[in-house]
Amino acid sequence: MYVLGIESTCDETGAAIVKDGRKILSNVVASSADIHVRYGGVFPELASRRHLEAIMPVVEEALEKASLLPEQIDLIAVAKGPGLIGSLLVGLQFAKGLSLAWNKPWIGVNHVEAHLYAAMMQAPEPISFPALGLVLSGGHTLLLKINAVGDYERIGTTVDDAIGEAFDKVATLLKLPYPGGPHVEALAKLGNPKAFPLTAGKVKKSPLDFSFSGLKTSVLYAMKGQNATEDRHLTDQEKRDLAASFQETALCDILDKAKLAAKMFPCRSIFLGGGVCNNERLRTLFAREFPHHNVHFPTFELTLDNGAMIAGLGYEKFLNNPVSSPFDLEAMTRIPIA
Repeated sequence: MYVLGIESTCDETGAAIVKDGRKILSNVVASSADIHVRYGGVFPELASRRHLEAIMPVVEEALEKASLLPEQIDLIAVAKGPGLIGSLLVGLQFAKGLSLAWNKPWIGVNHVEAHLYAAMMQAPEPISFPALGLVLSGGHTLLLKINAVGDYERIGTTVDDAIGEAFDKVATLLKLPYPGGPHVEALAKLGNPKAFPLTAGKVKKSPLDFSFSGLKTSVLYAMKGQNATEDRHLTDQEKRDLAASFQETALCDILDKAKLAAKMFPCRSIFLGGGVCNNERLRTLFAREFPHHNVHFPTFELTLDNGAMIAGLGYEKFLNNPVSSPFDLEAMTRIPIA
């Protein structure tokens, strides 16, 4: 079964062809990050316009790289949310148009769930459930119990900033380019993670929930003093140490809560998805602290927003319920996964 997956939830326009939910025949992504650098974050209107320009070319390229014609596609899958409303509308309406033009069924899927499925696509079959799932991205920080594909129980989430958002904000404080996560990670590799005594946030009565706002503020105080009014002119090495201290504190907080969550049920596997999962230090920590679990990370291409994860999840959803989505399905800026 050949599935065309379309992704347009934020600033990446993605299209991919996936066979039987796992074999990626093509995976094309056009990013608009270059136009958002000057704003230090995604400018929603400009992202939408770039999607309009890119979506037809990326779909055509995905078909060409997979050596397939439109009539050979069996299903069209598209991210219906969560995400930026303008960006979502471009992908969703385009998928509906293709469904009508090609006379093919289509299905809208949850972008966050697709990030988890990205790690499952390359895991050995059959997948052992129940499993622990972590979604770590610019917009989401989630701990989930996975009973099966499509069956999740939320264990923990963030009460303020998402982990990727915290990395981006700290990057801004350190005067690093957008997107900030990779730049903070690169700086942290040169620093001492114990140089600054930072602590992770705690949520009263919710030990598995996250709070990164206080940690971000601690970085601000380290740079500008307790009144946050004057630049303390940190040396280059102090900035490296501060980046390392922030990263280690944030990632160890995720690790510690994952360890607690894994003890709540007979956890057999751990699946991680989202852009932050490309962080090398995160992967090292999980490999070291979970030696007796099967820990699955997506490849780099699948950690970021992409059409392949949408196509793979769309296949699974359609296999369980082979019904095309209704054409009045609307874009959803927020969708609870559990």
